[in-house]
Amino acid sequence: QVQLVESGGGLVQTGGSLRLSCAASGRTFSSYAMAWFRQAPGKAREIVGIISVSGESAHYADSVRGRFTISRDNAKNMVYLQMSSLKPEDTALYYCAARNPDTLQYIHWGQGTQVTVSS
Repeated sequence: QVQLVESGGGLVQTGGSLRLSCAASGRTFSSYAMAWFRQAPGKAREIVGIISVSGESAHYADSVRGRFTISRDNAKNMVYLQMSSLKPEDTALYYCAARNPDTLQYIHWGQGTQVTVSS
């Protein structure tokens, strides 16, 4: 079992930066690919990006590519989302999630951290 707790959200101006953190408990953390999702009010949840088990590769949604970077530290059971050049449309509740390596389903979720970008 993996428990995930996000932190680092807040209010930032357009063009600013934030770094979100996701702390994981459980000895199996390093066996999961990890993803960040977000959900804005009235909109469907969307994936922001995903990082491989080793951390050597990451893939991003078109809307954030070049502005956001996902990293992980398996020794510390941490995943990060560095966000820069933030836009008002990045305003959302951000979640981290762990993907089951066999089913590719996201089976563990955090409670989310709010990011608000003011114009």
